[in-house]
Amino acid sequence: MVLLMEMAHDARIIPLADRPALDDDIRLWHGDSRGRWEGETLVVETANYSPKSSFMGAQDNLHVEERFTRVSPDTLRYEVKVNDPSTWTEPWTAVLFLSRSGDALYE
Repeated sequence: MVLLMEMAHDARIIPLADRPALDDDIRLWHGDSRGRWEGETLVVETANYSPKSSFMGAQDNLHVEERFTRVSPDTLRYEVKVNDPSTWTEPWTAVLFLSRSGDALYE
């Protein structure tokens, strides 16, 4: 699966096949992601971020779990759990509801 990001038009490639994660010494700008389905929810776990791609002060131990669930034909529930024991005292979670836009997008 590929997630395209609007900022800088970056693409995250997320393997959905059951394959091992990269070695810990291989660090990627957007981390090393692996996806799987849990029922109707796509779960993406990402680790091994490059030290050059700091996320809110996170360091070498950053681990992100994202959950994408369609809750209606036009709404996606996006939940992200962020963990880095060297940065925060406990993991934190955010939830967003993303609505499909029928309008044209102008960039």
